[in-house]
Amino acid sequence: MEARERKERILKQRQVLLFFVLLGIAQAASKPRRYSVAEETEEGSFVANLFKDLGLEGGKVAARRPRVVSKEKKLNLQLDRQTGDLLLSEKLDREALCGPTEPCVLPFQVFLEKPVQFFQGELLVQDINDHSPEFPHRELLLKILENSEPGTRFPLKSAQDLDVGSNGLQQYTISPNSHFHVLTRNHSEGKKSPELVQDRALDREEQAEFSLTLTAWDGGSPPRSGTVLVRILIMDVNDNAPEFVHTPYEVQVLESSPRDSLVLTVLARDADAGNFGSVSYGLFQASDEIQQTFWIHEATGEIRLKKELDFEKIKSYHVEIEATDGGGLSGKGIVVVEVVDVNDNAPELTISSFTSSVPENAPETMVTIFRIRDRDSGENGKMVCSIQNDLPFLLKPTLKNFYTLMTDGALDRESRAEYNITITVTDLGTPRLKTQHNITVQVSDVNDNAPAFSQASYTMYVPENNSPALHIGTVRATDSDSGANAQLPAHLLPPHDPHLALASLVSINADNGQLFALRALDYEALQAFEFRVGAADRGSPALSSQALVRVLVLDANDNAPFVLYPLQNASAPCTELLPRAAEPGYLLTKVVAVDRDSGQNAWLSFQLLKATEPGLFGVWPHNGEVRTARLLSERDAPRHRLLLLVKDNGEPPQSASVTLHVLLVDGFSQPYLPPPEVARQPAQPDALTLYLVIALASVSSLFLFSLLLFVALRLCRRTRPASLPGGSVPEGRFLGHLLDVSGAGTLSHSYQYEVCLAGDSGAGEFNFLKPMVPNLLLQDPGREVKENPHCRNSFEFS
Repeated sequence: MEARERKERILKQRQVLLFFVLLGIAQAASKPRRYSVAEETEEGSFVANLFKDLGLEGGKVAARRPRVVSKEKKLNLQLDRQTGDLLLSEKLDREALCGPTEPCVLPFQVFLEKPVQFFQGELLVQDINDHSPEFPHRELLLKILENSEPGTRFPLKSAQDLDVGSNGLQQYTISPNSHFHVLTRNHSEGKKSPELVQDRALDREEQAEFSLTLTAWDGGSPPRSGTVLVRILIMDVNDNAPEFVHTPYEVQVLESSPRDSLVLTVLARDADAGNFGSVSYGLFQASDEIQQTFWIHEATGEIRLKKELDFEKIKSYHVEIEATDGGGLSGKGIVVVEVVDVNDNAPELTISSFTSSVPENAPETMVTIFRIRDRDSGENGKMVCSIQNDLPFLLKPTLKNFYTLMTDGALDRESRAEYNITITVTDLGTPRLKTQHNITVQVSDVNDNAPAFSQASYTMYVPENNSPALHIGTVRATDSDSGANAQLPAHLLPPHDPHLALASLVSINADNGQLFALRALDYEALQAFEFRVGAADRGSPALSSQALVRVLVLDANDNAPFVLYPLQNASAPCTELLPRAAEPGYLLTKVVAVDRDSGQNAWLSFQLLKATEPGLFGVWPHNGEVRTARLLSERDAPRHRLLLLVKDNGEPPQSASVTLHVLLVDGFSQPYLPPPEVARQPAQPDALTLYLVIALASVSSLFLFSLLLFVALRLCRRTRPASLPGGSVPEGRFLGHLLDVSGAGTLSHSYQYEVCLAGDSGAGEFNFLKPMVPNLLLQDPGREVKENPHCRNSFEFS
């Protein structure tokens, strides 16, 4: 039950509220109520009771906080909230509030709260006759010819009355006299001026001067008046008044004319002679604006400017002029001055909206909206708006004199990041004036450029045996974008070769792209390797690129030459057999050596350091061939030991030595003598004498045998050609060549020698087999060397 009553109460409240709202809207839209009050009414005077006029209950309205508001800065009314009386807050002066405007209406509004209501009102300030007519001068001087005809009218200067309507100036009167009366002339603009009318003929000899009082009356109750003394001088016969040659005069003057410029020269003629015919010029009843703008030369009639003209303020002037002769007669004229507009105002440009940054790759984008105007008129006020032709922007006219600056398609920040745009507004006047406004538009970056390495591939060189963390090179990548879109951290990409442990070989500085070797490299184990580096920017989405890096390990001279032949690690030394009949240059053997290094570090040279018989043997430095240097003689020892040095061309050079044992034989059928290294142990000291005797006998026998053998060989050499290079070995016992050696310098081919000495032959028979040339020997100098079990001095290199 209570809930139902509460709902009904709320419904009634809403209905009442809706009623007041609708009532307020209806009253706000109704015709405003007008109240009137006479000016100069005292402050606090009662105007009206608003509550009563508006049909509001006084007791309830006070709670709604009624108040009077006005659009004017100063509120002339106040409202008593309790009684609803509308009172004056100050004394009103109609002339100060409205001037010559009639009627003088002051709008106001009455505002109420809870609910909100507005009532329109108007306060009509009624004029009272509180101003009297006033003449501009205390005395008026009027000169009239004595022959002036009755009925002639003479214009007089008007009086001014600040009141309006019936309280304003209504008529003129003049003091009673027998010769003149005054007429009130009504002008089209409501202005009233006096004209003095001659009633009868004048006689200067009878009365040369009249002093009359001119009175101006308003229509107030009681009426107010103003007076001026009119002195009338009767002039001697001067029956012709000056007349202007043209009236009205029409002239056009440029607004740019400087001060004291000649506007035109007026001319008035007087038919009289003498002093009565001389004419002086002046302005007649000129307003303050005309007096401040023009002046006329009394004698010449030249009208000149006193200040500069402004077409935009005043476009034409109506100047009344007066020509007065020496007798006091005057003629009136009008000069119409039209101000001609010149192009003296440059166009104006006002920015309404401006966007200083435009994203690249965006379609047409608004940059700025601006308005242009020109204070001149005609062709001088017509304008043309433009920008530079070489810019990707265009101007679009929108509303009148409004333009929009747009991008003409997508921009590219990498091509140009900033545009300086000059908006030029030019009028069509002569000369043309223009206004320029410069704006700067920044193109904001978009991540539309992938990083680019300075090279598609890099080749870097690292000396072997390098120190760890050695800087081996730098890869450089650039990005045409800016900001985060141009930040390019570098990184290593996984190698294609799964067996390449790239992470243990090199590392890269992500900030500057510097590459470092993480450990010492060995040229003989790894001569080169390659990998890829990547660079990705920090844009969204991120863009990346790759570059190939090839690292070449530079060889260092860290390996000494290795002698392949003759072997130095065998249990028995190698012995070379040399026929005594060998000619100079006979090839004894060839020292074969290799170097694991490369380049000039593997260039080998050979040198004979020591020999049992100096001068007997020589070594070719580039190929290691050991040859005889001269003919052998009987005095030469049967055994010789040669010490050879094999040296590379590195810095510093490394070397290896090799020892050769040479056995001189008379013929290859001579029993083989054991080398010194395997000779018998020295005899006991007590058998020394016996051995000396045997030795002497043997030497003597050997010398005799050698002499006989030498003679026999000489004879045989003459009777048959030699079958060996030395020419002293019988054919059929040996092969065609003792050694088959090819190559020069550091061996270009690998050699396999097999030298066999038959151990079961008491005659010491040698078999020299054909050399084998396996190509893998030099490629792998570490191949195993094996001794042939079937041959006593036979070696195989595998």
